[in-house]
Amino acid sequence: MNQMGKFQRSWLLLKSSLSIMGANKQLLVFPVVIVSLTVVIILFFLAPAVLRPTGYSYAQPEHWQAISHSLFTNSEAVPGQRGPQFGFTPAAIVYLALLYFVSMFFATFFNVAFYNEILAALSGQSVSIGRGLKFAFTRWKAILLWTLFAGLVGLIIKAIEQRLEIVGRLLARYIGLAWSIASVFVIPIIVREEQSANPLNMLKKSAGILKRTWGEALIGYAGLAVANTLIVIGSVVLLMGALFASIALNNYWLIAITGVLWLFAMVGWSYVTSVASQVYKGALYLYAAEGVVAEPYSEELLEMAWKFKKTGSSSRTKDAT
Repeated sequence: MNQMGKFQRSWLLLKSSLSIMGANKQLLVFPVVIVSLTVVIILFFLAPAVLRPTGYSYAQPEHWQAISHSLFTNSEAVPGQRGPQFGFTPAAIVYLALLYFVSMFFATFFNVAFYNEILAALSGQSVSIGRGLKFAFTRWKAILLWTLFAGLVGLIIKAIEQRLEIVGRLLARYIGLAWSIASVFVIPIIVREEQSANPLNMLKKSAGILKRTWGEALIGYAGLAVANTLIVIGSVVLLMGALFASIALNNYWLIAITGVLWLFAMVGWSYVTSVASQVYKGALYLYAAEGVVAEPYSEELLEMAWKFKKTGSSSRTKDAT
């Protein structure tokens, strides 16, 4: 891969992202706060549907049966199909659509807050959870419009997948991949551009930044996957070593304790690498949109951020700006 192997590139990217996180430890706390607030908000909107009065106490099964009947429909089995058919009532469909858009809105809102602080950290500033949340409030209009647009696109892709069966799944996968690549910089654009609120313009700008910097032959995001995969494989090898030692010593507490520790370590590592990936994407945006190479990344590392078609990788060019 140019002058640098895939593993070396991925490992250097991971080290660079971890160094940014080490200097700004609140970046590790931010996703925990985001998830906690999101759960509280979703429960707040979900509570009216399941805790509304039915004439029975919440401890009685009749209450939950009444709630179930108000949300789900049940029709008799028809020839050629197994068992009764379940569906949602019209009221439940409206309520689920509301929950879908509410959850998307707050996910986008908190991502804007997170990326505001990621870009601050990459620019050498301190990180503040409170400042990030306050900043996201100033972008509420762009967040709302993007939520409605992205949510509608998501529903269309899902409808294509369900209605066209095998062809639909292939088509939906292709559209989903194109969408994920084209929209990769939308959140940083919301952060950086105060006047940008039109979701179509934001999508075009995100795709335009990719095309201008890396060309048209993109087929996927390289990211930190190679180094992360090798680390996970190494940990599995150690786990298997503990298993063989446990069998040899006839001490099954060894593998039990090692297995629990391995599981916690993998959960923690997955969390850290997910944050590192977001930091890296922030660095990519600064490089592609503003021409800034955030330390400790290098231009060579950022240039090799994407996977390319074999026929197009050799011909891609970077426009002069």
